[in-house]
Amino acid sequence: MRLIASWFRQGWAGCRNWLRWHRWTFWLILAIASLTLTLAIALLPSLATSTPRPKVILISADSMNPTQVDQYIRQGILSTDRGVGLLRRLGVSAKQNTTIIPSLTAPSHIAIGTGSIASRNDINANSFHLVASPFNANISGFGAPIGGYTLGNGNVAESAEPTAEPLWIALRNSGKRVVAATFPGADGVDVRVPGLTGSPVVQSSQRRTVDFTVPFGAFGGAGAQGFSLTAADFTAAPDALVEQLSAVGRRSFSPVLQRTTPETLTIGGVSYTIQAAVLDSSDDSQTNYDTISFYDVAQGIQPGPFTLPSTGPAFIKAGDRISKLFFFEGSPTKAGTSFYLTQLAPDLSTVRFTRYSANFIPSTPVVQADVDAINSSVGFWAPQPDFRIPERLSPGFTNFSDAELEAIYEDQVNSFTDYQTRLVLEAIRRNPEADLVLTYFEQPDGSGHQFTLTDPRQATDFTNPNSIGEGQDRDKVARYQRYVARAYQVTDRAIQRIIQEVGTDRRGRPLSNIILVSDHGMAPFHTAVNLNAFLQSQGFDATKVRAVTSGPAANVYINLQGREANGTVTPEEYVTLQEQLVKALSSLQDTN
Repeated sequence: MRLIASWFRQGWAGCRNWLRWHRWTFWLILAIASLTLTLAIALLPSLATSTPRPKVILISADSMNPTQVDQYIRQGILSTDRGVGLLRRLGVSAKQNTTIIPSLTAPSHIAIGTGSIASRNDINANSFHLVASPFNANISGFGAPIGGYTLGNGNVAESAEPTAEPLWIALRNSGKRVVAATFPGADGVDVRVPGLTGSPVVQSSQRRTVDFTVPFGAFGGAGAQGFSLTAADFTAAPDALVEQLSAVGRRSFSPVLQRTTPETLTIGGVSYTIQAAVLDSSDDSQTNYDTISFYDVAQGIQPGPFTLPSTGPAFIKAGDRISKLFFFEGSPTKAGTSFYLTQLAPDLSTVRFTRYSANFIPSTPVVQADVDAINSSVGFWAPQPDFRIPERLSPGFTNFSDAELEAIYEDQVNSFTDYQTRLVLEAIRRNPEADLVLTYFEQPDGSGHQFTLTDPRQATDFTNPNSIGEGQDRDKVARYQRYVARAYQVTDRAIQRIIQEVGTDRRGRPLSNIILVSDHGMAPFHTAVNLNAFLQSQGFDATKVRAVTSGPAANVYINLQGREANGTVTPEEYVTLQEQLVKALSSLQDTN
């Protein structure tokens, strides 16, 4: 400090005088500093990689189209400095690839996991018929036996030599550690034949389980419900409730009111009564209800703190525009839901809210510990984007505007993708030295199905046949394009969070090998054909011929004797029916 003070007093002349007598000291200090900096730069990569992290992370972004990605990058909707844009800029891209047929989510993911097409791995649709099942029974492509099963002489069994196997089997056999965070095919289930009494296992859970296995979520037994209420639907809340609210710091400056008729529902065999109460949190000497609380009557308003998956009551303020989670305490499956508020008039003249469907993570003994770990660290399976809401297929949404329904769906896109992201990040943190992490994101597929509106033949109001061509709602077309773009952005942020979790080197490259894939793209949908109705109109007997459809893909089955479990069609009649089917389908024309 004295030396520095002396320099300031003496100015540049003093500095030159010091350097004249201490020049070798100066150069030595400079050399040491330079060497230290060089070593630090050289060691940075090795220092960075000394922290355990997965060697390979495979991310499947459902229906993410590389052409669409390039367009969004050009438009500035996606950045080359983060997420998919960063991977594309710093990594390598497959310029030529083959999309399997049919290009559906289940077959495509089993193709990704096995390196084989449907004719080899035996997963040919999202839903199809196993010939060992009764003729009218189907199986999900996500839970069907990969590589087939053994069927002969009336016996059904697991195949000793499946025609395809997931790559995780060979990896684990060679001592590698594999993590599957909701990746199709890795679900820990014993696969059985649907509809077959006393069906044996046709694929054991051992072949569908890895070192850390979290299955994709399942429906919890209660579908989404919309509620449109007015002041007449509320009555004074009991004093006990007001006291409970006060105990948790929720004061109302107008009388607390609650629904006259609460909702009752059953989750996993347990009955719940869900009540809604409205509060006025503004101390302005006016009646301004601005908060709604959802709680289980049996639990009341509990003060917490709450340990996941528990959430306690859900409080939502007018204008929040974000859903609030709600756990069904005591549900055997650890199921939960969310509530979303679209309208809350201060005088309660209009109150509209949504309870999302109940969901949970399915579990089996072999994956129970992993599922418990996610439930207690990330929470119960969050509600997924639900097309039944914007299409008004779920009950209670008749009075909701398009804007409200679209806002609900967008909330589900954001909240569910965030949940999926936190789930895979937790899986990575619990398995930092994994050799392979497999994970899956539902977006942008959900939004693509719901909001792809790019063809003049598509109706912008599916109840109005005149809303095609020049009759399309141009504002809706523009809104839908924005929703699809946002789905890509939401997925892009999820990918970036994974990159941040594993870290990057000084050039910005992820410290784990990250492979981004997609199962298929997306195309506009404008015409529907009920194939079974068509077949019956052509005189085909539904007990002998039926179709199983997955979107635009269809499998047509003939109930052949000696092959089907209850076959009725002789081999001779089979040939005739097959020829008739080809002729009928070839002649089918759309007259609309």
